[in-house]
Amino acid sequence: MAFLAAPRPRAHVPTLEVGTRALPFGDRAHIMGVVNVTPDSFSDGGAYFDAERAIAHGLELAAAGADILDVGGESTRPGAEPVSLNEELRRVIPVVEGLAQRCDAWISVDTYKAEVARQAIIAGAHIINDISAMTFDAAMVEVIATHDVGVVLMHTRDRPQTMQDDLSEGDIVAEVVSHLEERLRIAREAGIPGERVLLDPGIGFGKSVAQNYCLIRELSQLRELGCAIVLGTSRKSLIGAVTGRPASERLMGTAATVACGIFAGADIVRVHDVTELVDVVRVSEALCQMETH
Repeated sequence: MAFLAAPRPRAHVPTLEVGTRALPFGDRAHIMGVVNVTPDSFSDGGAYFDAERAIAHGLELAAAGADILDVGGESTRPGAEPVSLNEELRRVIPVVEGLAQRCDAWISVDTYKAEVARQAIIAGAHIINDISAMTFDAAMVEVIATHDVGVVLMHTRDRPQTMQDDLSEGDIVAEVVSHLEERLRIAREAGIPGERVLLDPGIGFGKSVAQNYCLIRELSQLRELGCAIVLGTSRKSLIGAVTGRPASERLMGTAATVACGIFAGADIVRVHDVTELVDVVRVSEALCQMETH
């Protein structure tokens, strides 16, 4: 197997524009900081379950260098049980409102429920991060189409409760590209401009360890669809499978996937440890001959 040190060519993708905000791609990679408002997330479940603690954590991540804060009120780890609409709203909306009022970072909401997305947008969210690529809730397409927001379309093979049941082998890159190409087409036909769509290969969502690493290496193929790429590897089991370390000790493994992901074409990296990984992102940019800041 040949190991290539040169970064993959970065095809141009359009700037994400929401209202008066603009998030350009190409000259730098952006950091999405994770704000879990859940008692059961695989990595930090319960640590920021209280709204004020979650807001304070989000503000810390923004101060440390996060461009985007991704607020989630339902764990989507493999095997996680769903929460009710009312409970997710109770967890998420106060945090979105608090962050929107107190910082300038972009606010993303990690949800597949259309009503959560709708209320989060009213509360101040700029991006909806849907693990199902708008397939779990049919009303999500209309919500995104009728509001001025960005949307992350992610690939997953099934719902969290069963997504790891079928880890069939095959050309995982072709499967992910084909699926997201189709979801991108449906989004455009519904009136969602392509420049407001971001794509995520769904690392850890219905894939084997080998498939996850293959997707990171081959991100440039997904980039050919003309959208910015979001990569979420932070503290995930693909790192533990190689290092044998628990989620709380996977920082350095995460750093490796972040650097390699930027080399391969990631525009946004979704991480828990913003303070520690800012330097990794900036140096990776320099190696890719991006503009450094």
